[in-house]
Amino acid sequence: MQEEEMIAGKHSVTEALRSGRTINKIWIAENAQKHLTQPIIAEAKKAGVIVQNVDKRKLDQMVPGIQHQGVVAQAAPYAYAHMDDLLKHAEEKGEAPFLLILDEIEDPHNLGSILRTADCTGVHGVVLPKRRSAQITATVSKTSAGAVEYVPVARVTNLAQTIDQLKEMGVWVVGTVVDEVEEIYETSVFNGPVAIVIGNEAKGMGRLIREKCDVLVKLPMAGQINSLNASVAAGVIMYEVLRRRRMQG
Repeated sequence: MQEEEMIAGKHSVTEALRSGRTINKIWIAENAQKHLTQPIIAEAKKAGVIVQNVDKRKLDQMVPGIQHQGVVAQAAPYAYAHMDDLLKHAEEKGEAPFLLILDEIEDPHNLGSILRTADCTGVHGVVLPKRRSAQITATVSKTSAGAVEYVPVARVTNLAQTIDQLKEMGVWVVGTVVDEVEEIYETSVFNGPVAIVIGNEAKGMGRLIREKCDVLVKLPMAGQINSLNASVAAGVIMYEVLRRRRMQG
């Protein structure tokens, strides 16, 4: 496990500070716009975190390829949650569990976007496999606009076993596929305890995971291209779950 983690971008660093994550140090580009950096400096001061002004090129080297907006922080490693924490999170809110299971989502931008929407739609937690999956990195944090600090993410060794455990606890596991008959607008399982499975960007869900699902649904497709970006598809389904739960009151 890495000793530390770099977080880049105004939103990511601000939310990391606000959520009480352990931040060791913050670097701010000398030419960064004051209205962007002032709130971060104020938060850092409150938390007793050292802030250093440096040349923008140093930040480019620290987080290559990431749009850091002139702000980079060094944080303690991302703390993954346990599966129990996700269900506890739902219980504390007095809500039926609403989880996302990501079956080998590989693109960190997709993972970041999914986490951002998960925060907006009241998802209690996200489950990732430890292997063949994007993990929480600076790119994911940046794409999630800081949502990564608020949506618990659990990493599991065996996704199929985790699905079995959730089913034993009375959680309905709903898989999303393109070749299914039932559409998401027809299914009735979204109101209760539910875990939505989103498959890999190219291959979709693995065969074993697909077989483990209680229900398989598809998104209606009206266009010529029979696929949606994984994070867009996940977003549509998350909002449908939210809509159903709102209607139910």
